[in-house]
Amino acid sequence: MGVLKKFEQRLEGLVNGTFAKVFKSEVQPVEIAGALQRECDNNATIWNRDRTVVPNDFIVELSTPDYDRLSPYSGQLGDELAGMVRDYAKQQRYTFMGDIKVHLEKADDLDTGLYRVRSRTLASSTNQQAPGRPGPGTAAPAAPPMGRPGAGGGAGGYGYPPAAAPPPMPAAPPPGGRPGAAPAGPPMGQRPTAGAGRTRAWVEINGARHQITRATLVLGRSTEADVRIDDPGVSRRHCEIRPGTPPTIQDLGSTNGIVVDGTHTTRATLRDGSRIVVGSTTIIYRQAEG
Repeated sequence: MGVLKKFEQRLEGLVNGTFAKVFKSEVQPVEIAGALQRECDNNATIWNRDRTVVPNDFIVELSTPDYDRLSPYSGQLGDELAGMVRDYAKQQRYTFMGDIKVHLEKADDLDTGLYRVRSRTLASSTNQQAPGRPGPGTAAPAAPPMGRPGAGGGAGGYGYPPAAAPPPMPAAPPPGGRPGAAPAGPPMGQRPTAGAGRTRAWVEINGARHQITRATLVLGRSTEADVRIDDPGVSRRHCEIRPGTPPTIQDLGSTNGIVVDGTHTTRATLRDGSRIVVGSTTIIYRQAEG
């Protein structure tokens, strides 16, 4: 069972159904949960072969109506969202520098149904002095407002305060070298880039990686699909991905359609880290140079 599905089931049992009325607001908790997963994916920093660090401190900005509906339950909802992030990180083999926290804030520039996620990496007291690790308070890039298609909203573009530039991460010194003599690594939130060359593309499904080596990659429940997805909500030939410039995804007349980065659509442009939902299965599109 997927992390988001488990999160939904936990919410259904909270406070004897008290949340049912609250969650009739435009922004649904599962949408916020999906946005937090994307925030982790988009700001994952590969520290070494065995460690990928993601943000652990999140603020979810809501419109005034949505905030007023959800704020009385912000503590319990924040704990549930933090637990979902923890479960997702375990599934993706991500690590954190400190405790996971999720807070709700009101944003006057957002209309009902829109929300915005900000994040940063905060080191715990035991990690702040550890050599060779990212420093505390590193801000992840801000995301634009998110929400349902057709909803209006204010402009995005500001990050989590303080808005200082993230410090570089020092790499481990070479054998026999002095600490601090090695060149600095990439800033937090920025993926290291490989050497120039062609773009490699792949998808990640339930922890498995599937390389895209053809002009199209068909996903579906049929054994004739390039990647078979064993999910009753997925059609035999559900959709296809074209890793061109730009990469795109196209619905192939499926029964339940596709959702790309939170938007239900029949065709969309993909980026590294795009999240595609077919049936109850989440697919992550990845690409890298080299």
